[in-house]
Amino acid sequence: MSRSLVRDYRDSLRYPEFWIYATWLEIVTKYRRSRLGLFWALMPPALYAFGVGGFFSYIQGQNPRDFIAHLGIGYIVFRFITVSLSEATTACTGHASFILDGRVRLTDYVLRVVAKAMFYLIVSLPVAAAALAVSPQFQWMGLVTLLPALLLVVLNVAWMGAIVAVIGARLPDVHELIGSILMISFLFTPILWHADQTPADTLRGAIARANPLYHMVEIVRAPLLGEPIERLTYVYLATMLVVGGLLAAWVYRRFARYVPLWV
Repeated sequence: MSRSLVRDYRDSLRYPEFWIYATWLEIVTKYRRSRLGLFWALMPPALYAFGVGGFFSYIQGQNPRDFIAHLGIGYIVFRFITVSLSEATTACTGHASFILDGRVRLTDYVLRVVAKAMFYLIVSLPVAAAALAVSPQFQWMGLVTLLPALLLVVLNVAWMGAIVAVIGARLPDVHELIGSILMISFLFTPILWHADQTPADTLRGAIARANPLYHMVEIVRAPLLGEPIERLTYVYLATMLVVGGLLAAWVYRRFARYVPLWV
């Protein structure tokens, strides 16, 4: 029997007990034995924003107060996306016992991965707030668009996560492939550099703008720092959501029923 991606996501959101509790339990068991606890979750964004950001700002001759916010926000959004997609590749195989026991609503396992990544994003908010507080570019009006922009990012992550979860159940090597692609994509995402350093009418700019993470980071960060958002970003993300969502729905309907056999 074929399954519907939209229906399964709807049911997962209507009955979130499994993936919310599983996420909470994983986080609690990971940090409860540590003396510093959740402080360790703050370390990566803090080190990137104020450590790497300060270092690269001097290398590039930029104002550290501006670049720290640029890098900090970019890294936090980038980490949310990459953690979600990387762990989604093993979402089904990691829950094989549940799937073989008859729990075949695969969106529960994708949402567990996304919820975990969202937890780390929320924990990183104090770092983001500190970085924005020292930035003279910070625009309060950017907070108005923050939630809609994050929602757009989450929706795109949701359909991509569904695809890589199904494919990852069939091809375990997809985990390594996605990890390598995401690692390379860091260089083509404006985190250590600014978007205006690669104009759209240049080859470098065209290559960078072909990267979906470029637009997913910019849609969140640019309004907060008073930077313009290119029209291409709106078109790219809207098209990606519609076309990608349709593709994910087809892949899920066609292949999700085989996952219990693959895991």
